[in-house]
This record gives sequence, structure tokens and C-alpha cells, in this order.
Amino acid sequence: MSTAAFHIASLLEKMTSSDKDFRFMATSDLMSELQKDSIQLDEDSERKVVKMLLRLLEDKNGEVQNLAVKWLGAPLGAFHASLLHCLLPQLSSPRLAVRKRAVVALGHLAAACNTDLFVELADHLLDRLPGPRAPASPAAIRTLIQCLGSVGRQAGHRLGAHVDRLVPLVEEFCHLDDDELRESCLQAFEAFLRKCPKEMGPHVPGVTSLCLEYLKHDPNYNYDSEEEEEQMETEDSECSEPESEAEYSDDDDMSWKVRRAAAKCLAALIGSRPDLLPNFHRTLAPALICRFKEREENVKADIFGAYVVLLRQTRPPKGWLQAVEEPAQTGSNLHMLRAQVPVVVKALQRQLRDRSIRCRQGCFSLLGELAAVLPGSLAEHMPVLVAGTVFSLTDRTSSSTIRMDALAFLQGLLGTEPAEAFHLHLPTLLPPVLACVADSFYKIAAEALLVLQELVRALWPLDRPRTLDPEPYVGEMSTATLARLRATDLDQEVKERAISCMGHLVGHLGDRLGDDLQPTLLLLLDRLRNEITRLPAVKALTLVAMSPLRLDLQPILAEALPILASFLRKNQRALRLATLAALDALAQSHGLSLPPAAVKAVLAELPALVSERDMHVAQLAVDFLATVTQAQPASLAEVSGPVLSELLRLLRSPLLPAGVLAAAEGFLQALVGTRPPCMDYAELIRLLTAPVYEQAADGGPGLHKQVYHSLARCVAALSAACPQEAAGTASRLVCDAKSPRSSPAVKVLAFLSLAEVGQMAGPGPQRELKSVLLEALGSPSEDVRAAASYALGRVGAGNLPDFLPFLLAQIEAEPRRQYLLLHSLREALGAAQPDSLKPYAEDVWALLFQRCEGAEEGTRGVVAECIGKLVLVNPPFLLPRFRKQLAAGRPHTRSTVITAVKFLISDQPHPIDPLLKSFSAVHNKPSLVRDLLGDILPLLYQETKVRRDLIREVEMGPFKHTVDDGLDVRKAAFECMYSLLESCLGQLDICEFLNHVEDGLKDHYDIRMLTFIMLARLATLCPAPVLQRVDRLIEPLRATCTAKVKAGSVKQEFEKQDELKRSAMRAVAALLTIPEVGKSPSMADFSSQIRSNPELTALFESIQKDPASGPSMDSAELS
Repeated sequence: MSTAAFHIASLLEKMTSSDKDFRFMATSDLMSELQKDSIQLDEDSERKVVKMLLRLLEDKNGEVQNLAVKWLGAPLGAFHASLLHCLLPQLSSPRLAVRKRAVVALGHLAAACNTDLFVELADHLLDRLPGPRAPASPAAIRTLIQCLGSVGRQAGHRLGAHVDRLVPLVEEFCHLDDDELRESCLQAFEAFLRKCPKEMGPHVPGVTSLCLEYLKHDPNYNYDSEEEEEQMETEDSECSEPESEAEYSDDDDMSWKVRRAAAKCLAALIGSRPDLLPNFHRTLAPALICRFKEREENVKADIFGAYVVLLRQTRPPKGWLQAVEEPAQTGSNLHMLRAQVPVVVKALQRQLRDRSIRCRQGCFSLLGELAAVLPGSLAEHMPVLVAGTVFSLTDRTSSSTIRMDALAFLQGLLGTEPAEAFHLHLPTLLPPVLACVADSFYKIAAEALLVLQELVRALWPLDRPRTLDPEPYVGEMSTATLARLRATDLDQEVKERAISCMGHLVGHLGDRLGDDLQPTLLLLLDRLRNEITRLPAVKALTLVAMSPLRLDLQPILAEALPILASFLRKNQRALRLATLAALDALAQSHGLSLPPAAVKAVLAELPALVSERDMHVAQLAVDFLATVTQAQPASLAEVSGPVLSELLRLLRSPLLPAGVLAAAEGFLQALVGTRPPCMDYAELIRLLTAPVYEQAADGGPGLHKQVYHSLARCVAALSAACPQEAAGTASRLVCDAKSPRSSPAVKVLAFLSLAEVGQMAGPGPQRELKSVLLEALGSPSEDVRAAASYALGRVGAGNLPDFLPFLLAQIEAEPRRQYLLLHSLREALGAAQPDSLKPYAEDVWALLFQRCEGAEEGTRGVVAECIGKLVLVNPPFLLPRFRKQLAAGRPHTRSTVITAVKFLISDQPHPIDPLLKSFSAVHNKPSLVRDLLGDILPLLYQETKVRRDLIREVEMGPFKHTVDDGLDVRKAAFECMYSLLESCLGQLDICEFLNHVEDGLKDHYDIRMLTFIMLARLATLCPAPVLQRVDRLIEPLRATCTAKVKAGSVKQEFEKQDELKRSAMRAVAALLTIPEVGKSPSMADFSSQIRSNPELTALFESIQKDPASGPSMDSAELS
């Protein structure tokens, strides 16, 4: 006998001990051992373990029984049938405790057993349930309904096929006069709604009416008389004599459990059926609001919770600010919600002053959610809200939790409601907030400082004139914050919040601080020296420096600048970024008064920061340099050389972001724009272009293409800063471009620079430019041809009367250069002003549609982009003509027009948007298609199917190769489905969507890659429908993960298969994050297979460690 088998046998022996502690510990140890991968039981040992656990079900000790029940739910393979047949009779046990434990065990078993056993269990429960009018024991019915609820909670995704038989039976039992049975029925409905919402669709009206009926089921209490209610509350609080035994006791009242179950069921209904939101607002919302007066605290919390779920479902996908982009249905939901606001506030008015802390917490949570969904809707109800908030802030008898909740609610309210709504209530609101700032509990003080900061920012904004006199309030706010700022024995969070709050106070109201201003600034300077508080102090100093109040910072500048300079050497990236922002703000507001010696100390640190190691730091450093150059050009003399050298090296980086390039342009313009200039224009141009001009004709690798664009932008920026030099620069560039001695690299830079500078060059160089650019279109170098084409379009956009007719004539006359000339036309259409293009629209339209039937696909693609840009010039006139072309009989024209639709849709709002409703725009403008999905989706889903008539065999010598001509269309359809998943999830029938994803899991390599990504996303966005069909989804994933490439295949085949396996394993890891997926037999089996296969285990572990797999994968486990 092995050591493991001997250890298991000894534990089984201890489980028969007469000592209950021995039995409990032995059972616990046995289960811990069985969880280890190293323990593998043979069939005989498994049988012994199961028999012993079954025996312990009838143990005299309750704790041992509970442990046995817990572990019987674990997957024990072949013994599931034995367990089921053992547990089912226990549902009829005369002992209540046994029946309850059997119900729990059957729930766990239902999640782990195979499909046949699950069907047997469901059929048994349905057969045992009598008709509501048939004679039966109430206890037996309750047990069966509770068992249904337990199975629904643990394995509800498997109940979908049985719902139509179950629900009518359970509905009938709800009408029996048995509150415990009603509670069990409603809990079962809640589980069904959460786990199989699609199958519950036909039964939603019946369940809704039951929930509404039992939400107000309180036969022992009269809510109609407010006076009686108040009287009862008074008696409850003042009466000290116990009630007589003959009187009714709330201990006998079970109706509150029914009401709570109804509220939870409604929350499940609202959460699982977002498509019924308008109906919910009409029917459920008034009923929930009416029940805010509920007397039982637990029930009231669940009613609040159900209404909060309704609010969250109503929130537009991208927030209220984009509500105009949302479909009409969302707008109507928000409109109905806005009508409910007065009723909600009125219903909560008394609750906000309730003695129950939990009740008030529920009120704050609900109102906070309401304010987030409908910003500005609570402004007219501010007296009620302020009174309720102040009541909780001043309630010293209760715990600190409610005060923190009240402060958090107030902070949210300040961010969503207009400042004017708070003006009248500030005398009432400010004292309790300041009292909380001085509170001894650090969490309350930190939260209160955050509220005070938001109060200052909201009521006295810097971008608008003051409408409220701060004089009565600024003194006490300053005193309270200074007291916290001066204290050194505080929690770190309070210190940071106090510094931030003081920064806002000085930045917004510094002109009213009077004698307190200088001590405050010195305190900030002191905190700047402290390593623990230096980062918040730097941010506070930035706020003060950026303030339009132009406060006098002379007392601290001389000492602060060297400290800030030292921070630029620190390794802490956040500190470097904050310091550069602070220095830039100081240079903008106090540039002339900054001490030159201190500025030089700062500038000495900057060359090291202008590096591609950290582009964000480099951008801020260059921005600061530009600001200092304009404010104190003399200070730059000593460091301009090293800084410029680093900047020029940075400009040669192919990874240069647009923000860094814009900052570099600003700095270079500042260098030549000061009087006198810090640097000579010609010298700076020479330094910029030197890397290209000095590049040897064949000397090693050249510069990246992006570098030429960056350098050209900088040349153009310098020309814009010195307009008097623009014509001369353009002439030199034209000479370089046409010189036969110039290398291709020099010509590329010259043309790209002319594209930017040419519009400012004047008529002389422009006339010569035409011939030079046309000649360059025939250059042997592809890069030169592309640069010349780009330049021709950009220069033409600035001089349309001269260039556009010339360009159109060239397109007609030069068919061989048509592709390049169309690129020029595209640039001209994109860069020119729409009004200036209107006179030429007809000519351009005719020319483009003549070329829609061209043989080259690349040319048709450029034509499509030109058509899209042209339609944007005059949408009301050109769009109807554009639509007519879709009905044209020629296929290439229709294809080109459809491609052009892509270029009609931009990221930003555009006047053409309302006219585009009939075109698809899922990715950029989902609002254009959401209302049309009912017509679009069936057509889209049809394109995901494999069409056999498009599959053909091609003979390649002795081999036959299968070609699928429909693959590209299917791939595009699945890409569109993924875009819908990201932007229109609420309008999709996920079950129907999953049907097509499931088909895609067995399709071609490209489509499988897409569907694996979609499946991982679906597992996060809507886990319940995925869980319902996880057994079917696992098989194609398993097939992919275990597939082998044929021996002798090329290297690419192995790489493709590895990537496919990796993508499939990502989907598996995403599925494992669904809480109950581990109970699925198929998933449990596949997880076991992964654990037993070293290759799959290594792949799974690498997926979990890969940050690209997303944060949600961290919780995926195979156990």
C-alpha cells in the first residue's frame, strides 16, 4: 500500500471514532488531502470515501453533518448517481434539518453532475410537485420548492429547458396562504431570472405581477394612516413597558421575508432584462418608490437596492453628456426618470432623518446614483437634501460610517449639481463640514477635506465671475485647513488632503486670505522640503501658480526653485512630471520675476530629460523650455546648446508622439521669435536638416520615414514664426528638390517641407513648384514620388483657383500617374476649406465617378476616399446623389461608394451625422445604427454562415488546394459583430449572438481567432448566457488546445497553431473567471486535462501572467 493510500485509510478509520472532534478533524483532513493533485484515488478507495461521507450525513453531531454535506457537492465522478439516489429520499425525511441539508447538497450536485442525472433530478422534482389544489403536506411542498431554488442558484443555467414546466407550477403555489412557501417561490423565480433570462421571457409578466403584489404584502400593518404611523413610532421610542403575551408580536410575522424576496426578485428582473426598461419605469418604478416607506429595515434596504439597479440600467452607455448620441429609447427612459425625481425626493425626505443608520445609508446611495445618472436633476430639491445631509453630519450618537457616507454623497452632489443651488444653503452646510475637518478620526477628516476642496472649486470657479461673496466663509475655511496643515502627527492621507485643499483654497480665493496668505505659502514651502509630502505640495504649488488671481509668490520663489530643480533628478516619475508642470506654471505666471540664478539651476537639469526614454517627461520639459525662452531668453544662453542637441536627437526618433512634436515646434518657434532671437533662423534650419543633407548616399541605414515628416513640420513651424524668411526657404527647397545632385532623402525632405511651407511661399515659388512636383512624380524612387504627390495636394489646398483645375487636367491627361495624382486630390480635398471647394464640386464629382470602374483596386480605394471627403463639403446636396449611385448596376461603382461611406464617418460630431442613419457606423458613431439593428442583424448573421457554393478546389500540380471565396466576407461579418459587442451590447440578443459565435469557433483560422476574443469579452460582459452553454463552448476550445500540427509542416503552420492555442487558452482563462463555471462537468474535465498535461499547464500559466490577457484573468483558477 502506498503512503497516500495508507494515510487515506487511517483517516477513514478516524471518521468512525466515537469522539465527534476526531470525526470532524478526520473529515476535514481527508477533504484537504483529496484537493491535492498528487492524490489519485483508485475505484475502491473512492467507493469507501463516498460511503463514509454518506454515513456521516446521519451523524449525531451537526457540524460533522454540515461538513459532509459541503463535500458531497464536490465532483466525485462515478458516484454522482449513487449520491443522487441517496439524497432524493432525504427530501421526505421527517426531520427538518435533514431536509434542509439534502436541499443544499442537491443544489451543489446539480451543478456538478452530468446532463442525464440533471434531467433525472429535474424530472423527479417536477413529478413530485402536486397540483396546488391536490392534497399534500405543506412541509413537503416547501422542501421541493426550496430544492428548486437551490438548484436554480447553483445550476440555474442548466434549467432553461425545464423553465416552461416549472414556472406555472411555482406561480400557482405563490397563491397559497403560506408566507414561507411564498418566500421560497419568489427566491426560485429570482434564481431563474438571473441564470436563464431568455427562457424566462414569456413568464416575465406573470412574475412581475406576483412581485408587485407581494412587495406590499404586510397584512399586520396599516400604512394608510400617517398619523397612526407617527404615533406608533413615538410609542415605540418612549414606551418602556413590555407588551403582554396576549398581544401580537412581530416575531410571529413572516410577511417581511416575502416582501424582501419580492424586492430581490424585482432587482434580478431589472438586471437581467435591460430591453424592458421603458416598461419597468412605467410599472416597477412607482411601486418601488411607494414602498420606500417600508417599516422593516432589511426589506427597505433591498427595495432601495432594486431601485438602484433600475438607475444603473438607465444610465446611458457613455454618460449623460453624450445622451444626444443615444437612441430614442434611452432618451425616453431618462425623460421618465426625470419625472420620477420629485416623487423619489419626497418619499426619501423622512427617511433621511430616520434613526436607522442603514436606512440613511441606503438613501445616500440611491440619491448619489440618481445624481450620477441625471446630473442637475436634484438642484431644485436642495433644501431637503441639505437638511438630510446635515442631520447625518451632526449625528454624534451613531457610528462614523454614516458621516463618511454623508460626506461622500455631498462631494458627489457638488460635482453634478449647479453651484447656484448651494449658495443659499452654505451657511447651514459649511459648519458641520468644518467640524468634520477637525474630527479626531482620520477617515472622516480626510473625507471632509475632500468635500471642502470640492466646495471651493465648485462655488468659486476660476473660469467664471464670482456670483457668491466668499468673505463670510473664507476665514473659517482657511483656519480649519491651516490647523490640519500645521499638525505633524497626522495620518498620511489627512496630510495630503490638507495640502491639496489648501492649494485649491489659495488658488481660488487667495486674494481674500489677507494676512494668512504669506504664512500659508511658507507652510507649503515647508511641506515641499518634506519627502513624504513633497508630491502633493508640488501639485498644490501648481494650482497656486496657474491661478488667474496672479498672487505674489516672491516670498517663496527663490527657495522653491532649487528644491524643484533637485526633484528633476529623482527616480520617482510622478514627482518629475508634477515638478515640470509646476515649473511651467510658474514660468507662465511669474516668468519675468523668477530669479535668474534659480532658473539656470533648473535649466541645467533639463538636457537629461529631453530623451526618448520617457516621451511624456520629454514633452513637459520641452514645453517648459518654450515658456522660459519667451519669458527669460537670456537665461537660456548657457544651456541652449546641450538642450538643442538632445532635442534634435529626439526628433530623429521614429516613435515621436504628436504631443512631443508639437512641443518641439513651440520651442523652436520661441527660439527664433524672441527679440533679439536666441538663435539665428538659418543656423537652426541648418541644424534641423543636417541629418538628411549629411547622410551619405549609400552609407548604412537611412532615417525612418516618420523622421522626415517630423523635420518637415519643424521647418514649417520656423517659417511660420519668421514669415519674412518663408519665400526664401521655399525657393531653397525648390532648388534642392529639382537639383540632379540631391539624394532621394534630400528630395523627400524638401517635398514634405514644401507641403507645409508652400502655402506661405507666395506666387513666384509656387509657379515653379508645379513643374518640379510633376517631374518628381516620375522619379524612380517610390518615396520621392509619394512625397511629391503629398506636397502637390497640400500646396494646392492653399491656392485652389490655380492648382485644382491644373490637377484635374493632369488626372485626365496622365493615366499612368493617375494613382499619385488622385492621392494629391485626396490631400487637397482634406486640407482645403469646404466653402472654397464648392465651386469645383461638380467637376471633381464627375471625374471621380468616371474612375469608379477602374481595374486597379488600389486606385478605386483612393477614389472612394476622395468621394467621401467631397460629400462632406456639401452633404445635403451631394448625399442624395451619392445614395442613388448605390442602385447603379455596375458592381465596382457600388463597391467604391460603399467604401466611401467609411470616410463620411468621423470620430467627432459633424453636420452630416443626422443624414447618415441609413449607413453603418458601428465603431465610430454607434448612435447612427442602434435604432436600425432590428433590420441589420439578420443580414449580418446570414453572412457569418459558410457558403458551400463559394468553396472551390484549385489543382496545383499533383495537389488539390481548397479556396473559400466567402472567407473575407465572413471575417468582415465577425469583425462587425465584435464592434457591436463593444458599442451596442444593450440592443443585442446575446443568446442569438452566441449561436453564431459558437459556429465561428469551428471555422477558419482567422475567424476562430476573432471568436476566441469575442468569447473572452462575452465572459466578462454577460457571464450568465455564456454559462448556460459552456458545455458546448468547451469542446471547440479543447479541440484547438489539443490539436497537433502534421509532421513535416512548414514553420508558419507551427506558429499559426501556437497562436491559435494561445488565443483559445485566453478564452478558457476568461471563462474560468465566471464564478460558477468550475461546477460544469465539461469545464471540470477540461481543467483536469490542462493540469495533467505539462504543455497545456505551462501555456495556461503564461496566459495568467500575461498583462495583455486583462486584469480579469487574475482570478482564473483551474482547481
